Amino acid sequence: MTIFWIVLIALVAFAIVTYNSLVKLRIRVKEAWADIDVQLKRRYDLVPNLVESVKGYMTHEKEVFEKVTEARTRAMGAVDAKDKIEAENQFGQTLKTLFAVAENYPELKANQNFIELQRELVDTEDKIQAARRFYNANVRDLNTAVKVFPKNIFASIFGFKEEALFEITEPVEREAVKVDFQK
Repeated sequence: MTIFWIVLIALVAFAIVTYNSLVKLRIRVKEAWADIDVQLKRRYDLVPNLVESVKGYMTHEKEVFEKVTEARTRAMGAVDAKDKIEAENQFGQTLKTLFAVAENYPELKANQNFIELQRELVDTEDKIQAARRFYNANVRDLNTAVKVFPKNIFASIFGFKEEALFEITEPVEREAVKVDFQK
């Protein structure tokens, strides 16, 4: 009878330790997501100023401004992680388009306000990338714990699920940059 109690106590202790470790992992994922949100909010706040400073120079680029505004609105309105990741990838692409079009306006590239906003945006993008790496590392740890035996049994009992990684969805971003010095 004592072996039964020892096994039962060991099983309960293992369940408690497993549950607590899964909770800690889930909290880390939420914390990492909050870090991303802080940086995204910073970017959302910078973009309207950037668009306003560019509008005066780029009078014929109304479609670009509309796409940036729509992508920003969609990204800000996304609620769950999967939609947010997809919206952020699209928003990042529209910002790249805006900067690519801005290259055609030399007087804009010399504007101090534009230069400062561009620098701030680049700094923010770097911080977003760091926050994404931190988030993905925590998601990896949680997803591994949710899948590995015997934790997967307790994870399913307690309702722990895998989280989505913040991945690049645009294949263009994964391609190597082509450099041509012939021009």
